[in-house]
Amino acid sequence: MAKIIVQNIPITVLSVDNEDYISLTDMATAKDGNNRSADIIKNWLRNRYTLEFLGTWEIIHNPNFKVVEFDHFRISAGLPSFVLSATEWIERTNAIGIAVKKGRYGGTYAHKDIAFEFGSAISVPFKLYLIEEFQRLKVEEQKTLGWTAKRELSKINYRIHTDAIKTHLLPAEITREQASHVYADEADVLNVAMFGKTARQWRDENPDLKGNIRDYASINELICLSNMENLNAVFIEQGIPQSERLMKLNQIAIHQMSILESDRNERKLLK
Repeated sequence: MAKIIVQNIPITVLSVDNEDYISLTDMATAKDGNNRSADIIKNWLRNRYTLEFLGTWEIIHNPNFKVVEFDHFRISAGLPSFVLSATEWIERTNAIGIAVKKGRYGGTYAHKDIAFEFGSAISVPFKLYLIEEFQRLKVEEQKTLGWTAKRELSKINYRIHTDAIKTHLLPAEITREQASHVYADEADVLNVAMFGKTARQWRDENPDLKGNIRDYASINELICLSNMENLNAVFIEQGIPQSERLMKLNQIAIHQMSILESDRNERKLLK
């Protein structure tokens, strides 16, 4: 669940089967407030053009859409006596483009394609601002997703790294405290190679920050760290002394970061 603000109105966005659904109920409050949101949606649904749009969308995206029932509604659309609720539309046609939710985030939701169309029933400026804010949300989600994926990759490779330490650097029958010193020492090999400082040095320089040095790394730095963890595990298995490994890893970090940063700058220039 996420929220976007459109002309000072909070709009809920839900993920349903990996598709984005936007609250029509929230959107309708921008027109006449909470008290008439259900009526606004019903009036929109009874419009012939709306039904044509909804039916066409379902035919394209929904193989289980009941076209015969849709034709029945389409014939009746526009008549003074014709009334249609979102629930009736869903139940009679097996539609998937509109959903009615109960509970904490209850209300009528619609796939983003349909929600953008409903925005026209509010106002043209509202629709345009809605599209703009939704796109901004997607950009932010992609940034977060990219950083999280790289952080998880770093964690996986950290396991490979610690397993190599356990197998090749830890002598038998040592205490947990002794083992923790070895692990921390090897983690700092990567920290010094990448950042030029140990974890303790970073904490001393940043007493007000929570977490550790890697929590504040860029995506490119996390990519580089991930590669270095794998390489250090190989170097450990090969029996290369720590001082020599540190020099090798530092040169690798410099080389890889120059490539990654150069690639990022080139992409910026192309935009």
